[in-house]
Amino acid sequence: MLELKGIRKSFGKIEVLHGVDMEVRAGEVHALLGENGAGKSTLMKILCGIIQPSEGTIRIEGTERHFADYDQAIAAGVGIVFQEFSLIPYLDAVENMFLAREIRGRFGTLDRKAMRARAAEIMRQLAVDVALDVPVHRLSVAEQQFVEIAKALSLNARILVLDEPTATLTPSEVEHLFKVMRELRRQGVAIIFISHHLEEIFEICDRITVLRDGEFIASCAVPDVDNDRLVEMMVGRRIENNFPPKPAPSTASVVVEVEEVQLKKGGPVSRFSLRKGEILGFAGLVGSGRTETVLAMLGAYPAARCKVKVDGVEKRFRGPDEGLAHGIGLLPESRKEQGLITSFSILQNVSLNNYGKYRKNHWFIDLKKELAATETAMAQVRVKAQGPHARVDTLSGGNQQKVVIARWLNHDMQVLIFDEPTRGIDVGAKAEIYALMREFTAKGGAIIMISSELPEVIGMSDRVCVFRSGGIVATVEGDQIDSETIMTHATTGRVEHVA
Repeated sequence: MLELKGIRKSFGKIEVLHGVDMEVRAGEVHALLGENGAGKSTLMKILCGIIQPSEGTIRIEGTERHFADYDQAIAAGVGIVFQEFSLIPYLDAVENMFLAREIRGRFGTLDRKAMRARAAEIMRQLAVDVALDVPVHRLSVAEQQFVEIAKALSLNARILVLDEPTATLTPSEVEHLFKVMRELRRQGVAIIFISHHLEEIFEICDRITVLRDGEFIASCAVPDVDNDRLVEMMVGRRIENNFPPKPAPSTASVVVEVEEVQLKKGGPVSRFSLRKGEILGFAGLVGSGRTETVLAMLGAYPAARCKVKVDGVEKRFRGPDEGLAHGIGLLPESRKEQGLITSFSILQNVSLNNYGKYRKNHWFIDLKKELAATETAMAQVRVKAQGPHARVDTLSGGNQQKVVIARWLNHDMQVLIFDEPTRGIDVGAKAEIYALMREFTAKGGAIIMISSELPEVIGMSDRVCVFRSGGIVATVEGDQIDSETIMTHATTGRVEHVA
């Protein structure tokens, strides 16, 4: 169906793709793997005509093609669903699917009936039930994902690129998406699937192509490789264990004690404590109240009741800025929207909320001191960039997360709250983030880690608070930290409600 041959791409004097080859067959799900910065997105943008290759050829069903823009790629049957959706939130599913290519009647008026019928037909083809007549911002993330896929199929796409489609989906939504992908595979659609979750590759994919640093490494059938071999191909070395060894259970003093937090009146009341030198995991299904509990603790979520002590002294925070003043830093789930100003430099992001420490003569900033502090923080977390003045939006996801960590280390935090710390990050960068977290706790810091990835919760947590229906139903530690115990509590745990 698709053959990419000798694809090269240079930006100025820097070549980022070095003669990449890739073949995708009709009716298969083909994984495209590699670390952040390996060249996956650049290769797919070339396939879709968004950027032009410096060298190389694209053949579809044996015919060489040259796409000057995305419209030409669409006309040739190539569709892409980006990780960040391209939907207009206040238009409904039908309007989004046919935007700028509406079906019109004899007199040029919109044929809404025909467009809706076509949209309903595609949704039936996908075997999904999505409300077609409501603004898409009222749909779930999974439903928006299906609208994006339907939009591509409405363009008669025979080659479909899915870029990190499961990044924000619940396990049940992921399984539904996989059912859709299997149906498309049965219909002969060629699917290119990009994901950092290797377990998904073994579940849904037929073959794999691996890139590393812009180089083609290998293509192989899924049954011919295992997890360790894939990681080695992606990062160029074996990673024996993603997770650093756990220390002995902490007997240090309690740094944060939440004596009670109730998200809604009449709802469950949660209690937990955090000791110096430990990682406390927050596990549970999406919507179980994990993030809301942390935000309520910091005064950023309107809770019915909340009582918090820091170092034994009762505090009532009115926002994360007051938590910051007491040594508590929040690394939010969405790095790009809430954790960083991506159009700013690394230096500007690391210095955010902390310019007071660089003040000179009351009015001026000591630029040399600011630069030195930023370079120290970057070295501490091993940010890979051209320098402190590099824009954050030029960095990989893993390096962006390191910049967020560098900012809080620059603030001398004693508690860090990581919300989904490795979402959208490749396996090599994950191992580096985990090592940084353990280095922080080894120096006496404490971490609350909210994660939807069970292996991450199990591998990194010293204790785990399991959430269900808005509250903590169990706290497990030691040998109890396993997937069966956690999921049992998360799905059937008893929730005690308090008036």
